[in-house]
Amino acid sequence: MVISLLTLFPQTLIPILNSSILLRAQKKNLVRFDLVNIRDYSEGKRRTVDRKPYGGGVGMILKVDVLVKAIEATIQRYPHIKKNKRKIILTEAGSALFTQKKAKMYSHLDHLILISGHYEGVDARIYHFIDASVSVGKYVVTGGELPILIIADSVTRLIPNVLNQKSVEMESYFDGKTKEFPQYTRPPSFRGFPVPPILLSGNHAQILKWKKEKLKSSNFF
Repeated sequence: MVISLLTLFPQTLIPILNSSILLRAQKKNLVRFDLVNIRDYSEGKRRTVDRKPYGGGVGMILKVDVLVKAIEATIQRYPHIKKNKRKIILTEAGSALFTQKKAKMYSHLDHLILISGHYEGVDARIYHFIDASVSVGKYVVTGGELPILIIADSVTRLIPNVLNQKSVEMESYFDGKTKEFPQYTRPPSFRGFPVPPILLSGNHAQILKWKKEKLKSSNFF
């Protein structure tokens, strides 16, 4: 699978993409992260990528012509990938929420193109050239770099053979509905807060019962 990340600041993504599970997935040749600098597709000496909005307003708007050039060039680099196996996604505050269900759907693609929004927003004509826009939460961040990293990470871990399948299925929130039970490790007591005695009892039937009860009352998600 190829995950292309279109951004004005590709250097900020490299440390995360080249660490932990994401690095492991690359070494297994299960995913390729394709960093695309949007500014490379701008023109003129200043490589302008944004302009003031028509009709007035606060901030600057990313230019649609520059973004579309970046998208089209990215698609052309992978001519063997069919259109129905590719999705182009823009990260944008106020859009539909990115969910585990969407992550699962994206993990079956051959090519996922993630566009990092920036400045005050993107020229609205971009919607004619993408498949969807998503948000990673009901809050605003400076740019879309963190959101596209979140999406890339959550999708990559669902690609077959990146992680042990049993481990993935047992993870909290695997199906988007399942909650998690609280977990503990050594020391058995810390500053007056002990591990629940049932977990130290060795009674596997009672431990399983305890976990199921905690799943019902968990507020972790």
